[in-house]
Amino acid sequence: MKTRKFVDTVVVHAAGGNGGNGCLCFRREKYVAKGGPDGGDGGHGGHVILKADVNADSLISLFFNPQQLAEKGQHGMGKRMHGRNGKNLVIPVPCGTEVHDVATGQFLGDLVEPGSELQIARGGRGGLGNPHWQTSTHQTPYEHTDGELGEEKNIRLDLKLLADVGLVGFPNAGKSSLLSKISNAHPRIAPYAFTTLNPIIGTVQVGEDFEATSYTVADIPGLVKDAHKGVGLGVRFLRHVERATCLAIVIDMGGGEGRDPVEDYRVLQRELKFYREDLLQRSTLVVANKMDLPDAKENLTRFRKETKTKPLPVSAETGEGIDLLKSRLLQIVRHLA
Repeated sequence: MKTRKFVDTVVVHAAGGNGGNGCLCFRREKYVAKGGPDGGDGGHGGHVILKADVNADSLISLFFNPQQLAEKGQHGMGKRMHGRNGKNLVIPVPCGTEVHDVATGQFLGDLVEPGSELQIARGGRGGLGNPHWQTSTHQTPYEHTDGELGEEKNIRLDLKLLADVGLVGFPNAGKSSLLSKISNAHPRIAPYAFTTLNPIIGTVQVGEDFEATSYTVADIPGLVKDAHKGVGLGVRFLRHVERATCLAIVIDMGGGEGRDPVEDYRVLQRELKFYREDLLQRSTLVVANKMDLPDAKENLTRFRKETKTKPLPVSAETGEGIDLLKSRLLQIVRHLA
């Protein structure tokens, strides 16, 4: 099945609409001598506005349509008719989108709350018609002004997903399997590395009916040693756990393919530090996955001793510890909310 392209960074050329020109016109009617100036003002150009939309989950539409132009204002007309204002161009973007000016690097805003808006390109003001220059000594003004040009900017949009919990781990550590077990998400699952190529968010429900409580979990593509140098898929997807309240570090405790759980944990800590050191200060739950494998219990004992951590043993394959994992994460999220 062909999957939809996921885009979390895009550069957009935004241009506000030009203002309409003011009109140069004089009233001309039968039996009305020297009717005076009669030109209307031009309409204002529309603004370009970003709006956080809960139904948007990617910047894919802007990737294929990077030119975003608001409507121009209509020119003024005779009989002092004001030109119509151009419509604002409102662009829906996912909640969690950061906005920067490409030319200056200036941070323009962060669209986190659903429905929040940010104007990124102002429309030009409409020009003035010649009646504005009429005075007692200047009865036939020929002055009028053109509309202003709309503001133009190149804007970079960076999506950082909003989730309560971020899953971090090596490829094939079982993160996608865990996400499918604890949430409503249906990620791709296969017995080889890098089956997750894009971040995936799932909603976890604890309890039933009206007593249910929910939180969100983000699964990002697996990290590998030297990911900060661009190895594997690099660390670009770590941005999607920056906003997470806590991190769940998933370790393959079965030691499959000759892996050492202790070394995996230390490498993950190192990659997080290279990306953003403050991520290591987040509340973290170490999840010892694949406890159904033969060497898992022995590896878990050594892991606890050498890392001085208290991992939660689970198995996405058998369901062992899944309910406890959901409850433990809920406790952390509630405590830090």
